[in-house]
Amino acid sequence: MNFPRLKFFKNLMFLFIVILSISCQNKNKKDKPSTILDQQKRPNILWLVTEDMGAYIPPFGDSTVVTPHLSRLANEGVIYPNLYSTSGVCAPSRAAIATGMYPSSIGANHMRTNSYTKERGLPAYEAVPPSDVKIISEWLRMEGYYCTNNYKTDYQFNAPATAWDESSVYAHWRNRADNQPFFAVFNFTETHESGLFEPYGFREIETRLYHAGDRNYNWKNKNASHAKNRMAEAETPKHLPLDTEFNIPPYLPDTDVVKRDMWKVYNNIAEMDSQVGAVLKQLEDDGLLENTIIFFYGDHGGPLPREKRLIYDSGLNTPMIIRFPKKKRAGTKDDQLISFVDFAPTLLALIGEKPKPYMQGQPFLNAYNTEKREYIHAAADRFDAETDVIRAVRDQRFKYIRNYRPEQGYYLPIAYRERIPTMQELLRLKTEGKLNDIQKQWFRERKPKEELFDCETDPFELNNLADNPNYQNKLSELSNEMDRWLKTIGDNPYLPEVELINKLWNENKTQPKTSDPIISNENGKVKITCETVGASIGYRIINEGDNTTQSWDIYQTPFSIAPDVKLECFAHRIGFEPSKTIRISASNKL
Repeated sequence: MNFPRLKFFKNLMFLFIVILSISCQNKNKKDKPSTILDQQKRPNILWLVTEDMGAYIPPFGDSTVVTPHLSRLANEGVIYPNLYSTSGVCAPSRAAIATGMYPSSIGANHMRTNSYTKERGLPAYEAVPPSDVKIISEWLRMEGYYCTNNYKTDYQFNAPATAWDESSVYAHWRNRADNQPFFAVFNFTETHESGLFEPYGFREIETRLYHAGDRNYNWKNKNASHAKNRMAEAETPKHLPLDTEFNIPPYLPDTDVVKRDMWKVYNNIAEMDSQVGAVLKQLEDDGLLENTIIFFYGDHGGPLPREKRLIYDSGLNTPMIIRFPKKKRAGTKDDQLISFVDFAPTLLALIGEKPKPYMQGQPFLNAYNTEKREYIHAAADRFDAETDVIRAVRDQRFKYIRNYRPEQGYYLPIAYRERIPTMQELLRLKTEGKLNDIQKQWFRERKPKEELFDCETDPFELNNLADNPNYQNKLSELSNEMDRWLKTIGDNPYLPEVELINKLWNENKTQPKTSDPIISNENGKVKITCETVGASIGYRIINEGDNTTQSWDIYQTPFSIAPDVKLECFAHRIGFEPSKTIRISASNKL
């Protein structure tokens, strides 16, 4: 044998492989834009999401309560004062975040789609986005990310089991495989409007945040209602004295009842801050801080009356902080307009993936961020049992609102909101004729068809400029932009909810169902298909003794399995009922 020649060809083959590898790497660098991490690839991404959150924290100019953890995050990161929800309430907003689509374009804007429908003679339903839509976490899972949610969903549709590796009170990045990149979401409930109800007290400390990842931890009362979770601490201030001076917005009366609710707002924020700190400490303890992009934001504006559910800035605007690894851009402010529909395409851009064509938002970070957003858009429809139809568009300075039911007053008697003492105080003073002209605006019996506000000089949106001749050009600009937006996303504000359901269900009387998966053998490998276009397919391998993983793998291409195992799989298109779960023995069927 000619060993020198064999060695020569081995060396030549090795050189060829090296050249090919370098060529592929260069091609990838050319095809995919650099991330905020420069040469550092596949960053971890951590979302810290609180509820009903206005700009009531020191990094955004309100120093009423100390928030050491959020303040540190801001000092080491970037603050974004111009983030806007697509709705003034959580479920539609979360639908936008999850899909990158406007809720009113996919049947997700009525709060909620599965409740208060019986009273209106309607079936419970789910939003039905186009067939190619996936929850953003599923796209990240396909790219190898370990995705967890702890633990609120509320997307206006049931998330397929393929959306998350784990969505539970124990979900945590610590349960991932070694060195696997993660996308982890933690939801904090302390600042929710229900935190203002009486009797007041902090919820049971959310131990899922302190013991997360340990599935053996016994979380007390984890299935209890909010009411049962509240502690009898009504007269024991945790963070602020009761006589603290508050900056009460002009649309609320300056009374003891309102001051007490403001006191609750800030105490709840301080408690939430401590929970944020617990998660950040876990990240640091795990040595992951400098390979993780951290987002903090709220799911819409503040919890108080004339904030939550409305599409004034008080209901839409929520503070956001992003900390980049190695404190890049630390201590700076980014004033660009950002909408919740921008989150999904931004996440993909951060990991070097192109945003999906169906996404209606645009990335606000990274090389795909080719141009700044000019406008944000929002919509309000049904809230629980009460219905209105309002659309809004805002640029950097002006807000335009179009009221499709001008004959109907602004105030909606929503039973849940009327449990807030400040709401009860407003109604009492209204009955007694003691509200001033500003506070009475919300209770007008009719609305103007159009409203225009200069949000720079009139941040509380109290002085309507729609009839002012000096602002007709701006009125026309924003009105035209609204028409363009409605047409682009296919939003018909006049469409009754019953007709919306018929449209989502393709004129069927019942919710469509995902077809059962079909399992076949392709060249000795398992192939799974589904006749429902766009359905996600999940599968799990069951070993001897029925041992299986907790999460469902996402089927993408045919795969091999051992003959002595079982396989179970299902299919689920968003907005459809999921298929039944099928279990087979590989030795018998494949």
